[in-house]
Amino acid sequence: MNIAKTGAFRLGCALTLLTSLACVATAPAHAQSGYPSHSIELVVPFQAGGGTDALARAFAESSRKHLPQSVVVTNKPGASGAIGWADVANAKPDGYKLSLITADLAIVPHLGLTKLTYENFTPIARFNADPSAITVRSDSPYTTIEQFLDAARKNPGGMRVGNAGNGSIWHLAAAALEDKTSTRFNHIPFQGGNPAVLALLGGHIDAVAVSPAEVSAYVTAGKLKTLAVMADARVKGFESVPTLKERKIDLSIGTWRGIAAPANTPPEVVKVLRAAAAATAREPALRETLDKQNLGYAYADQDEFKAAIAQDDAYFKSLIAKFGMRQ
Repeated sequence: MNIAKTGAFRLGCALTLLTSLACVATAPAHAQSGYPSHSIELVVPFQAGGGTDALARAFAESSRKHLPQSVVVTNKPGASGAIGWADVANAKPDGYKLSLITADLAIVPHLGLTKLTYENFTPIARFNADPSAITVRSDSPYTTIEQFLDAARKNPGGMRVGNAGNGSIWHLAAAALEDKTSTRFNHIPFQGGNPAVLALLGGHIDAVAVSPAEVSAYVTAGKLKTLAVMADARVKGFESVPTLKERKIDLSIGTWRGIAAPANTPPEVVKVLRAAAAATAREPALRETLDKQNLGYAYADQDEFKAAIAQDDAYFKSLIAKFGMRQ
């Protein structure tokens, strides 16, 4: 036997084996798991046409480059999101039915509207976050948040602050501001943030506690002015508006949107979805959709997203109990 040839043969086999293993190690996660083998349904628990729906459809379109199968958006509105979320939470945890989740998921269980909680889901990624803000008419006598709060203290319950409905994130934001500043507002609920803003424009209320996005057009037109944002840093497009923290009020509160799978979804499936979500978040088309909708880009991977949801859930639970909002 030619020992040299035999050694060379063995070396060649070893190199071939190592190369094969390397290919397996660097293969896309979906190739290793076999997931997804058919289309994925993404449930939006609200009506078509809003910011949440727009984000879901932008994700579905932009993810085409990063998933071998298409993402199909389905709207299942009702019960403040609980109907759509229940549909996903009760689905087989195989990664073929996902949900667009929002801050409402950390609110509605504590209002008594559903027994579902964020623990019924496996968070995948957050794409958007928007703070609350205190906005008044441009002809309002208040030019600073301090003046606004001083006036509220002098007339407890007299300051009419509009929100997007009882128990909404913007209602909680105004309540949180009360809690932090020893003030008391007259909370005026509306069927959404836009009706509240229109009521402010008409002079029917004194202020709104909604996102900067919902007032931006009127602020730009000079009809409204925002006194402060409830964020950790100043907001794009509102760079001249201070945060509450700059004014020595330790409060940061707002809404967010992201994607989640049912609880107990297999790790190998979650790995595929996390990778696809991270890549999709970098797509210019997704960012453009967020900009058009005036939605703040705030990507967070699974671990950071889950921790943020748990923190919000605990805080919202305490606020709802303290202000007696449970229905």
